[in-house]
Amino acid sequence: MTYAQGKYPELAGKVAVITGAGRREGLGEAMARRLAAEGVKVVLTDIGHAAGEHMPEQAVGTSAEMEEIAAEIRAAGGDVATCVCNVLEPQEVHAAAEFALGHFGSLDIWINNAGIGYLMAPIVDMAADKWDAVLGVNLRGAFLGIKYAAEIMLRQGRGGRIINIGSQASKSGFAHAAAYTASKHGMVGLTRSAAQELGPAGITVNTLCPNHVTTGLGAWQNTHFSEVTGKGYERYMDDMRARIPLGRPGLQEDVAKACAFLCSDEASYITGEAMNVSGGEEYH
Repeated sequence: MTYAQGKYPELAGKVAVITGAGRREGLGEAMARRLAAEGVKVVLTDIGHAAGEHMPEQAVGTSAEMEEIAAEIRAAGGDVATCVCNVLEPQEVHAAAEFALGHFGSLDIWINNAGIGYLMAPIVDMAADKWDAVLGVNLRGAFLGIKYAAEIMLRQGRGGRIINIGSQASKSGFAHAAAYTASKHGMVGLTRSAAQELGPAGITVNTLCPNHVTTGLGAWQNTHFSEVTGKGYERYMDDMRARIPLGRPGLQEDVAKACAFLCSDEASYITGEAMNVSGGEEYH
């Protein structure tokens, strides 16, 4: 596969950093491929090391996997670089932003995609350290990304795009997922405040709120919740499809398309939004 001319020619030559973009079948990979197809120069980042205790393999983008994705994007004609980044560490997030600037000469788009979606438990069973881990990666990590991306965008003086990857859990509560839901609700508040602060400089800040997407981690979630609810896998998936007006769970490409739109000039007057990409499942 090689990339043809993109839908948004104004994106050609822009530079984007995507956190959590080193996993096969992940949202980060899909957004990277779509933006590269639009001519965007993309920096993939991920934590880079193998999964640790209590962490499913599907949750971590290793350096090797990230390099494989990058090689495939290059083979298709895209311009991509990679950078290991733990979004919990301010110095690493700052370094990733500066890496993009040094390697490609600019930073125009920052996408906060890294997140924890696997520490799920009833509130009474949720350990405090696991709560902190979810809030740390999902919310603190987004804050750090906004902070260091905005510093560079403000210095450049030509605006920019910041996109946070939220969830249907940014809008609605979910049993056994209080930490995740709290972090994604918090992301919407962070988005709105950042949009107020950065709007005068022409920097838009928005959140994308997809419903369930069966990424590698999403497949693990399907199995986990089908067991927790006692429904069994097939009934759990049937129930999911039944409550979505368009009749299917989301796809990675659905999120990637919405991301490209928010990066484009077509979305230049959209900021502070929490945009549903849910097939009609989420309305507010």
